[in-house]
Amino acid sequence: MDVEDKLKLIKRNTVEIVTEEELKEKLEKGERLKGYIGFEPSGLFHVGWMVWAKKVDDLVKAGVDMNILAATWHAWVNDKLGGDLELIKAAAKYVWHVLKALGLPMDKIRWVYAEDLVKDPNYWALVLRVAKNTSLARMKRALTIMGRKMEEAELDTSKLIYPAMQVSDIIYMDLDIALGGLDQRKAHMLQRDVAPKLKAKKVIAIHTPLLTSLQGGKRMDVKGEVDDYMAEVKMSKSKPETAIFVHDSPEEIWRKLRKAYCPAKEVEFNPVLDIVRYVIFPWREGKEFVVERPEKFGGTVVYNSYEELERDFKEGKLHPLDLKKATAKYLAEILEPVRKYFEENEEARKLYEMIKDKVTR
Repeated sequence: MDVEDKLKLIKRNTVEIVTEEELKEKLEKGERLKGYIGFEPSGLFHVGWMVWAKKVDDLVKAGVDMNILAATWHAWVNDKLGGDLELIKAAAKYVWHVLKALGLPMDKIRWVYAEDLVKDPNYWALVLRVAKNTSLARMKRALTIMGRKMEEAELDTSKLIYPAMQVSDIIYMDLDIALGGLDQRKAHMLQRDVAPKLKAKKVIAIHTPLLTSLQGGKRMDVKGEVDDYMAEVKMSKSKPETAIFVHDSPEEIWRKLRKAYCPAKEVEFNPVLDIVRYVIFPWREGKEFVVERPEKFGGTVVYNSYEELERDFKEGKLHPLDLKKATAKYLAEILEPVRKYFEENEEARKLYEMIKDKVTR
């Protein structure tokens, strides 16, 4: 795979790369790149996470040495799963099983627990160095990366450590690429600001979109504020009515999609189109998207790209209900291996049962 092909693979289905020029330069030099994504183990895996999971797969195919950081201590600081660190660790292992069930090459991905980092005194020395080179105001502004508001640090000082830990994770692991949803932008930009002061390399940030809640809403642009978006608009496991989970049955998927926000001809802020664009087409790469309709309503139509489908929907040639039915069908097919895996794998099933009813934020 040449540089342009690698760049195209890495860029697809992303919101931005900071910066694309830096990434291209490293690829042209033939550098072996190290990348990562960190996640908070905090509950069940929903289809919004499949966006970054597919991007991890893309990066591996592009030759990037990918690390997935199970941010257990970060989730503990963030009061996830009631602050039960053992339950948080179980949730991390559960996510490993989901990714394997989805078909990610887990043998080619380095799985890292936060415990591997925090046991080293040098890690905490780095956290302090990051903190010493960051103003209090800047650190508080970065709290939105954990779904928190700035004033929440007034009640729990540990929250201020979180952004410094995330920046330190990147530097400590000597990473070239940091992958994350657009909600992680402030942490990545903080790393790029702090890195020169610590004689560390600036990380290249790759940001994926956040799927819109099934209830609809406005998508945040690159320069927008995260707070309201995080709280009200994105698909969230803590608000089951806004999300489709990888364990949902075909019947449950259809029930949720049938009720989902999807006004005729409206493309922006449409969660059903989001799922088609960022989940179904990427996870069924190279396959057609077929919408079956009675002849009196136009008959069966076949789409080979998301762009074709979006154009028809925008022009009113594709009815929302027909779109929802096809979306439910393909999503159920994509998730069938996950349901089967968790039925057959005893450890995975026990982990799922352990955390499925836990309340998260």
